[in-house]
Amino acid sequence: MPQHKSAKKRVKTSLKRKERNKVYKTKLKNVIKKVREDDVKETAAKSLIEATATLDKLASKGIIHKNKAANQKSKLAKAVNKLKAEKKD
Repeated sequence: MPQHKSAKKRVKTSLKRKERNKVYKTKLKNVIKKVREDDVKETAAKSLIEATATLDKLASKGIIHKNKAANQKSKLAKAVNKLKAEKKD
């Protein structure tokens, strides 16, 4: 248990940050999952734009590291580019 006043405050603030970061990270996982689950290239590309914006926002806020964001964007773009375009019959 914290003994000093400043240590008690750190416990409180770290718990607040943990809760806030949990919300952001859950949103990030859902956005990434949405891109990976799309089978059609056009819809996956739209989801990729949303995922890229989310990754950039979280990296700028310091929730995730900027290099992690760059790696994730690269992997998602590679996965979307690998998809075949929808056939029109």
